[in-house]
Amino acid sequence: MRRRAAVKRKVIPDAKYHNILLTKFMNVLMLDGKKSVAEGIVYGALEIVEKKTKQDAIEGFLEALKKVRPSVEVRSRRVGGATYQVPMEVRYDRSVALGLRWLIIAARKRSEKTMRERLAGEILDALQDRGAAVKKREDTHKMADANKAFSHFKW
Repeated sequence: MRRRAAVKRKVIPDAKYHNILLTKFMNVLMLDGKKSVAEGIVYGALEIVEKKTKQDAIEGFLEALKKVRPSVEVRSRRVGGATYQVPMEVRYDRSVALGLRWLIIAARKRSEKTMRERLAGEILDALQDRGAAVKKREDTHKMADANKAFSHFKW
């Protein structure tokens, strides 16, 4: 049995756009506690996105995140010695966390020269419904759809 749920920490909105999701994004991107480096990368990427789309950078980021966030996922469930992949709805906070993580993982795998360019490229791709992060979401949804037969095992 589990003990109690972890306490949710308050996240302070970022300095430039006053957005909590952007701060969470920086925190996921950050390596070795170097927040100022993560900030520089994110702000740089958002500037590139703003130049290329000619729209507000934060709107572009939030739109891209919306297109990457999953709405259903499969979770393993043991029933009578067999393990089933049961499709389940994803809570909002988990879908945001997955979306942020997938955007960063996809950006890190890209081939552009700097991380700013990679991140901007992935956000721009997500805005146009392509790119590795969007593909990850599509794959997750396909997997859930394929295992719809086991949805009666929900708990």
